[in-house]
Formats: sequence, C-alpha cells, structure tokens
Amino acid sequence: MKRREFITLLGGAAAAWPLAARAQQPNKPRQIGWISGAGPLPVHQDFLQGMRDLGYLEGRDFIIEWRFAEGRYERHTEFAADLVRRNVDLIILDTTSAIPAVRQATSTIPVIMAYSIDPVGNGIVASLARPGGNITGLASALDDIVSKHFELLRELLPTVSRAGLLSNPASPNHRPFVNSARAASQNAGVALIALDARNRQEIEDAFSTAASAERVEAIAVLADALFNLHRQRVAELAIANRLPSIFSQREYVLAGGLISYGEALSEVFRRVAYYVDKIFRGTKPADLPIEQPSRFSLAINVKTAKAVGLAVPESFLAVRADEVIE
Repeated sequence: MKRREFITLLGGAAAAWPLAARAQQPNKPRQIGWISGAGPLPVHQDFLQGMRDLGYLEGRDFIIEWRFAEGRYERHTEFAADLVRRNVDLIILDTTSAIPAVRQATSTIPVIMAYSIDPVGNGIVASLARPGGNITGLASALDDIVSKHFELLRELLPTVSRAGLLSNPASPNHRPFVNSARAASQNAGVALIALDARNRQEIEDAFSTAASAERVEAIAVLADALFNLHRQRVAELAIANRLPSIFSQREYVLAGGLISYGEALSEVFRRVAYYVDKIFRGTKPADLPIEQPSRFSLAINVKTAKAVGLAVPESFLAVRADEVIE
C-alpha cells in the first residue's frame, strides 16, 4: 500500500509530527476513558503504537478504561457518566454517536474525537481551527468519500441502475450520511434503495430484501459501529447474494468486502496519540485545531470480485487501487 499522510487544516503541521518524542513521566499513570461504538478493533492497536512512538507505555504512563457499546448506542449515556465519576484525565471517542452523551456529562474533561462528522455544522465545536470548549480531534470528509463511492460503482459497473444503501437509523449520523449518499447517487445516475438495519437480524433481513424484492445490483454500506462489529457477516451476505459492495474502511475488504475508499483509519488512530500527548503536556483542547484527511486510500479484494462475478480491469488494479487483496 502506498504511504498516505494526514495534513492538518492549518497546513504544514503534519510535517512536524514527532517520531519519537520523549514523553513526560507522571508520578502515576494518567487515566484515559475510551468509548467505542463497537468492540475491540484493530485500530485500537494503532493508537497504542502511536503512543509508543511518542514515548508513552501503557500501564506505566497511562491506563485505558475501555467502554464498548457493541452497537447499542443507548449505552453511551451510562458510559459517559461512569467515566466522569471516575474523573479520568481525558476521554477518547471512536464513534460520533457518543458525542451528545459526553457533552452532557462534562464540559471540563478534555475530549478527543477519533472520528466525527461535520463537527461545526452539527454544533459540536465553534470552528475547525479553534474548536473552543473541551472537545477537539479529527473529522471525516464525509461528502468526498460518499461521492467517490458512487463514482467507483459506476466505473466498475457501467450499467448499474439500482444500488442499495445499508444504514443504521439509530445512529445520529444517519441523516447526514443518507443525504450525502442520495446527492451522490443522483449525480452518478444511480437509483438509491434505502436498507435500514439496527441489529444483526435486520442486517440479514436487509440483504434478503435487497436481493429479492428490490433487485439491487450493488450495495453501499455507510460507516457505522454496528456494521463494523458485524463486518464479516456483512461481507458474507454480499457475496452470497452476488452483490458488489463498497465501504469507507479497508477492514471490511479484509473481511471479504469488495472495495473500500476512505481515510486510512490506522493513520487516523495513530494521530489521536498526538492529541493525547498535547493534552498531557498542558495544551487545552480549545487550542488544538480539528484535522481532516486530505488523502484517501482505495482497497479491493480480487477474490471477492471473482465470487460476485465482477471482472475488474487490470488498469484499475494497477493504477487506481492502493491495495489489492488476493
């Protein structure tokens, strides 16, 4: 895979990232509260590697209080209240669905968003350059990603006319995700069929509906902790129904999905360590600009392409793909 880099909104700061800065050694480990919308994820290890790169060791310099919602968003309120009671030094969120609960629970404990959707438009921060308040972190480029998904579907499937859109209406991101997808599908000349799923059984039902009643020719899966939790099953269902599938995270392609286009989450989560280091050293979240990705990666699973009967041009594999999974 080609190397991808993260560039801050203010420009140039990415070049100054410390590769092996020596961390301060507190008298006791700092406490980090972590709320995840899914369960343990590979990218959590990328965060820990980012901390090691900065000189921090888990157990010696910090400990993490993990809270896993496993797709049950109603648990975020409970998790946020518990972490505030424990008076953790900071809170990390890898799901935007937890932001409202954490904002209600505390206005003083620093909060780092490992992933967020339009934090300015959604009223989470004052601006990307100067967030204000106690929340900072990273923001997804939602519109760019979703638009590219339908361009890629049209490129790989020139005759596609109907595509399913798997989304979770229980997520606070549901509406902006769906609105962006509808606009992108219209631009690509593809009719979009909404497929809602709030749990594993509804995921199964959605694929059954897509393949039979709706007769969709491909499926786009919106980013969501529930789908990430069940990404293996999502990939299996797409293959079983011979539906080319597209995602925003390469982890789905590793699980058997066809293609992904989006931020490199491993880089995103390593970058979260930069924010932790800054806050540990005394920088206020209000003064830490929120960063957005400027580079994206495309991964494709050629074994899955064969399984769904899709012939991928060699030129696409050689020129467009950043990662080809055999």
